[in-house]
Amino acid sequence: MTNEIIGWDIGGAHVKAAVLNGRGELAAIMQKPCPLWLGLDKLRAAVAAVMSELPPAPYCHAITMTGELVDLFEGRDDGVKTIIAAMSELLPGADLLLYAGKLGFLKASEVDHNHYAAIASANWLASASYAAQQVGSGLFIDIGSTTTDILPFDRGRVIAEGYTDYERLVAQELIYTGIVRSAVMAIADSVEDQGREVGLMAEYFATMADVYRVTGELNEAHDQADTADGAEKTVLASARRLSRMIGCDFDPKDLSRWQGLAENLRQKQLDKIQRGIEKQLARGGLAAPSPFVGAGVGRFLVRRLADKIGHPYLDFSALFPAVLNANGMTAADCAPAVAVACLSQAA
Repeated sequence: MTNEIIGWDIGGAHVKAAVLNGRGELAAIMQKPCPLWLGLDKLRAAVAAVMSELPPAPYCHAITMTGELVDLFEGRDDGVKTIIAAMSELLPGADLLLYAGKLGFLKASEVDHNHYAAIASANWLASASYAAQQVGSGLFIDIGSTTTDILPFDRGRVIAEGYTDYERLVAQELIYTGIVRSAVMAIADSVEDQGREVGLMAEYFATMADVYRVTGELNEAHDQADTADGAEKTVLASARRLSRMIGCDFDPKDLSRWQGLAENLRQKQLDKIQRGIEKQLARGGLAAPSPFVGAGVGRFLVRRLADKIGHPYLDFSALFPAVLNANGMTAADCAPAVAVACLSQAA
C-alpha cells in the first residue's frame, strides 16, 4: 500500500485533478473552472472545491501547470514561482512534487529559479510520456478546450522537436485551437454560407463551444467557460451567436442554415489539426499501424481524423483497467492530471 496521490494540472482556465488510491487505481477525476487571469483567488477556490469532495487522507500531490502563461503574472518564471507558492499554502504540510519534464519530479522545497523553464507548460510531456510507456509507438493527440497537442512517440519515448511553447508552435506540435474556449474568429477568415464564401467578423461574438453545441457534439459537462455574450448555453442561443459572426440577425426558423455554418467551421478546424498531424507523420519513424492515442474533451475529432488518415484509434482512457466516469469526466478528459499522478509513483 502507498499513500494516495492527487495529480494536478493547473491551467489558466481550469484546474484538473486525478486521484490514485493506495492500490494505484484511479479513484476520482475532477475539473473545476479557474479563470486564473482574474486573480489567485480563483485558484484557491478551485483547489478548495477539489479537496472538499475528497475524504481526508495523507495525500501526495504531483503538480503540472500551464497557468503561468496568464497575464496575471509578469512572465512565465513569475507565474511558476507564484503558483508553487500558492499550492504550498493551499496544501500545508503535504508532500508536493513538481513535474519538470525531462528533469522528472522535484520536491517543492528543492525548486529554484533554474527549474522554472522546465516546469512551465510541461503538462503535454507528462501525458505523452505516459502514453508512450503504455503503448510503445504512435501519435498522441490531445484536443482540449483551448489547445491541441500532437506528439509522436516511438519505442516508449516521446520524440518531440520542441519543448517551450514557442518551439512547439513552430513545430506545430502545439496548435492553439480547442473545442470550447477558442474564438470562432481564430479558426478561419471566412466560412461557407448558403453556397457563398463570406468573411468572418474579427469580433468575439462566438466560440467553438457554440459550433459543437449546434452540431450536437458538445458534452455540456466539458463547457465550464462563459459564453461570448454571457447568455444561455442552448442550441438556439449558440446559433444566434454564430449568426453574428457573419453580420446576420437570427430567426429560429433558419436553424438549419446555422447548422450548416457550424459544420463548415468544424471542418475548417479539423483541417487545421490535420495539417499538424500530417506534419508530424511526415517526419517518419512511426510504423504504419501505429495508433492515434486520443485525449482531451475534443478527442472525438481525433477518432474522426484517425479514420480519415488510416490509423487505428486508441482512447487514452483505455490505458486504464477500469473506466472511471465521474461528474462527466474520464481519464482522457484530464490526461495531464492523470499522467502526473501515475508517473509520480516511480519518483
